Amino acid sequence: MDLSGFPRQFARTRRFTLGVPGQFTVSPDGERVLFVRSVSGTDPRGLLWLYENGQERLLARPPATSSGVTGYATDRDARVVAYAVDGRLWTVRADSAAPQHPGGAPGHGATAGAPRRIRTAGPVTDPRPSPDGTLIAYVTGGALRVVRTDGTGDRLLAAPEKTEVTYGLADYAARASIGRSRGYWWSPQGDALLVARVDTSMVRRRWIADPTDPEKPPVAIRYPAAGTPNAETSLHVVTAGGDRTRVPLPRTAPGEPAQPGRWDAPAFEYLVSASWGATGPVAVLQTRDQRTVWVVSPDPAGGAFEVRARAADDGWVAFQPGTPLYTPAGVPVLPAVRGDVRGIRIGDVLSPAGLYVREVLGAVGERVFFTASEEPAEVHVWSYEESSGFVRLTDTPGVHTAAAGGGTLVVDSRTDDGQSVTVRRAGRPDGRIAVLAEDPLVTPAPVHLSLGVRELRSRLHLPSWYEPGQERLPVLLSPYSGPGLQVVTRARGWYTAVCQWFAEQGFAVLATDGRGTPGRGIAWERAITGDRLGPVLEDQADALHAAAERYDALDLGRVAIRGWSYSGYLAAGAVLHRPDVFHAAVAGAPPAERHLYDTYWEERFLGHPGVLPEGYERSSLLPHAPGLSRPLMLVHGLADDNVAPAHTLLLSAALLAAGRPHTVLPLSGTGHLVHREGVADQLLLLELDFLRKALGGDHLKHPAQPLGPSDGGRSEPWRSEPWRSEP
Repeated sequence: MDLSGFPRQFARTRRFTLGVPGQFTVSPDGERVLFVRSVSGTDPRGLLWLYENGQERLLARPPATSSGVTGYATDRDARVVAYAVDGRLWTVRADSAAPQHPGGAPGHGATAGAPRRIRTAGPVTDPRPSPDGTLIAYVTGGALRVVRTDGTGDRLLAAPEKTEVTYGLADYAARASIGRSRGYWWSPQGDALLVARVDTSMVRRRWIADPTDPEKPPVAIRYPAAGTPNAETSLHVVTAGGDRTRVPLPRTAPGEPAQPGRWDAPAFEYLVSASWGATGPVAVLQTRDQRTVWVVSPDPAGGAFEVRARAADDGWVAFQPGTPLYTPAGVPVLPAVRGDVRGIRIGDVLSPAGLYVREVLGAVGERVFFTASEEPAEVHVWSYEESSGFVRLTDTPGVHTAAAGGGTLVVDSRTDDGQSVTVRRAGRPDGRIAVLAEDPLVTPAPVHLSLGVRELRSRLHLPSWYEPGQERLPVLLSPYSGPGLQVVTRARGWYTAVCQWFAEQGFAVLATDGRGTPGRGIAWERAITGDRLGPVLEDQADALHAAAERYDALDLGRVAIRGWSYSGYLAAGAVLHRPDVFHAAVAGAPPAERHLYDTYWEERFLGHPGVLPEGYERSSLLPHAPGLSRPLMLVHGLADDNVAPAHTLLLSAALLAAGRPHTVLPLSGTGHLVHREGVADQLLLLELDFLRKALGGDHLKHPAQPLGPSDGGRSEPWRSEPWRSEP
């Protein structure tokens, strides 16, 4: 087990994501599978691949100096593929690829059937072929354009009326919080498009500067913070000839009597999703207060709309990704609530009681595929059709998802043993798509636990060298425990490897998914309403004490917590609110002042700060700064456009004003995700050094390499003997 090499490997592999295949598309006849993957676990350049007849074939290899293929789209039959590389538009046919040969793989402009560059009016974003593959739409400079697949006939379809307007792109709330990345959709006939027009002129601006280059002007972004205006999104039907008609949509949901202590905002400000199927355009709209969702079928020609489905909830309405879906026979697949669990309704049939549906993957004929959980730490692939009912298609404990077409199912599985991608035909294994990611130099060996009266799903990592009866270990909590993400699953990921690496340094590492995380039910998710910190922090403390009752190795007199983003907020809150339990913290990118975070995510839990200020006051860390009595290291990327550096700077200012010592580590040129070599690796080592000093270092074994530049291993190694503190 190479502890010293792990931090550099962690950074070099971008958290072990390089070499992992993804973005699977299965052709309707089931003959072809398209996907994106790099050639190794250290090559950051994405390539476009085809799996056909049991073999992988390379469709496109962009130049080594490029960013590679980051996304693509196909026509209806998955034969014509369009993608952008560094703003340039390329196409390739998936039905004329040559087999890969050593040293002679297809490349850009090489041979017949090779990728072909299409000249465009400007840098290209989100190119998408028409269903018949004859046209490609794309966005450039906020304008929507279309060009023929042969490269002729480039023309403008919709141009922005001012600099704050775009056509064909998603707004910030849609991209960052709702999960909608698209801004236009082709009609089935390929003669028109449903297009989102976004006006951000009313959204407040934020400025991101590079302090290392004081002569470089700051960049402005439009960021809708809680309680401030959102972008205005409208839908338009634009024909391939350029004619445009605004789509009629409802503006507000019917009003209800005002209730004391409740914020009501019935305007439909959010476009959750959109599509264009056989019966016409469909839009899913949600009110600003998120308590009402309508599924609407507009009739642009008639100037009216039909409400196909309504959902309302006193908390918030959550639509699973992939819903609504309409099968070829027109059967709707819609979200449904079964008791305390989020399920789906397929026509008149409800998903089984207790089955928590995560995502609807699609339909092949009248067979609907989706992912769901019976146990929160596992996600499995399911299908439903009238003849067979609901059937679970995966068995091994883990997190599984899939893509389907014809009689082919591509199953992407992450388990405790790693990741695999299996191609099934007619229900039987037919081959595999290679996962080229590097194996971590540290092998995760978690113990999966269910702790306390709330049965908190947890992972405990102990050092591989630890024997029962040895001196107790200091404890390091390494959770996420925020909404929308679980890290305690039966799947190996980068976070399990990092936890094991810290464990090998001499810690007992505990990760717990508490209240607010998905997969446990509606009441569990809503337990943080009005208080973004209290219930989650209580769960972390309860899990810690429950684990210590089971495992004598845990020393409750030496407990630290680390985290990033929400868990960075949780870590800082832990030492501010519960110094009796937590003795040190590393808090990365903590959203310390909740009203500075975005509208959709924050207002879901806390409402409007101007109407319900008490939730924001309760959840802010700043008022508690004078109470800091434990070591705290704050870390933040100065180019973070998600959680602004202002969060950390305001918290640090409050701590300074109160005379509370703390450490601040600014990361220049770094955004919200830290993966750059020389930063991600050194940050792990700096965290370890801080925690050693904060908790006392005499217990810590197998130290890693010294802090210093990523110099390919030329730095002087740490001493091999265990750390010893001064008397």
